[in-house]
Amino acid sequence: MSSARRRVTPAERRARLAERHLLAAGTKATDTTEVVDALVALHATDPATVYLSVASRLPGATREEIEDALYRPDLLLRTTCMRQTLFVVGRDLAPAVIAASGRAAAAQRTKGLLRIIRESEVGDEQWLERVGHDVIRVLRERGSATTAELAEAVPGLEQRFALSPGKKYESSSTVAAFLLFILAAEGRIMRGPRRGGWTSNMHAWTPGPEFEDFPETEGRAELARRWLASFGPGTVDDLKWWTGWTVTATRAALADVGAVEVELDEGVGYVLPEDLEPPRAEPEAAAMLLPGLDPTPMGWRHRDFYLDPDHRPALFDRMGNIGPTVWWKGRIIGGWAQRSDGEIAWRLLPGVDPGQEAHAAISAAAEQLTDWLGDARFTPSYRTPLERELAG
Repeated sequence: MSSARRRVTPAERRARLAERHLLAAGTKATDTTEVVDALVALHATDPATVYLSVASRLPGATREEIEDALYRPDLLLRTTCMRQTLFVVGRDLAPAVIAASGRAAAAQRTKGLLRIIRESEVGDEQWLERVGHDVIRVLRERGSATTAELAEAVPGLEQRFALSPGKKYESSSTVAAFLLFILAAEGRIMRGPRRGGWTSNMHAWTPGPEFEDFPETEGRAELARRWLASFGPGTVDDLKWWTGWTVTATRAALADVGAVEVELDEGVGYVLPEDLEPPRAEPEAAAMLLPGLDPTPMGWRHRDFYLDPDHRPALFDRMGNIGPTVWWKGRIIGGWAQRSDGEIAWRLLPGVDPGQEAHAAISAAAEQLTDWLGDARFTPSYRTPLERELAG
């Protein structure tokens, strides 16, 4: 049976990646929503990543133009979903994402919070429901509010409790820290306009929009379909890692979209039924400087087809977060960082020599990024060995 599977080589996977993730010449997007749709979702844990991921694929776009789209809820939404992580997703995909990942994350956090508040004698399930309703009521009345403003307006949010009491790593937290995460994962509230500069994590909360009711299985199928269209072919491990689902749920979602088996270096991979044909032509190469946590390098668990395993230690932190990377022909060939004077410093990975054309293209891309940033300075939220070294 395995002999009947079509073989998809690493070179073909890189060609698909370069074209579909807008990393090839002539594949640039025309607006921010096109970038988000091409990548399914943008990692938003690090505020700078969202802007830089878009800017690298949207020539000529200013930070102001990107921000205008990022904070238009009729176009894009920031929500907690896959792997309990903050993403920017298209408004049309948000109901499926919340059904596929958000609700499960909310249920898990709710269970933990209820146990804590009962043990701490802070409240019970009915008390927590009342506090949640009050949060939504205040947001509807005000339109938006920060966590601090909500804590002042909603009794109970400011309640503190101990985490891991009696342990040497004991700490404390608040009901707000847990409950706002839960409400956001359920789609009942959303991260609204930022407070501060473009790299600030400070933001307001807004009421969640009215979503169509998506069953969990349908949400998973839709999310799997979108991931395969953008990241496929990929393995069960890849999709499981990207979504945070169980193996059983991942296999069920692949079956629901009729995913077809193909042969990869890593073993069995999957593509959509209509996506079995290889690219018609090799995408034209373009040098790309992608930020840390960019969706492309964070899209698979198995990364050997675009990154030499020997180079991982320089580019990832201990938690598995990738730093800024240099791309050429669908492959990571280097890293980069912004220095304190604004210069974009880059370096090829050991043993990599892509040729003079690539060198010239990378230098030009670094100059363009320097000009785009101007006086703005940023430091990645998750720093990696090569980024630290280049930043000086």
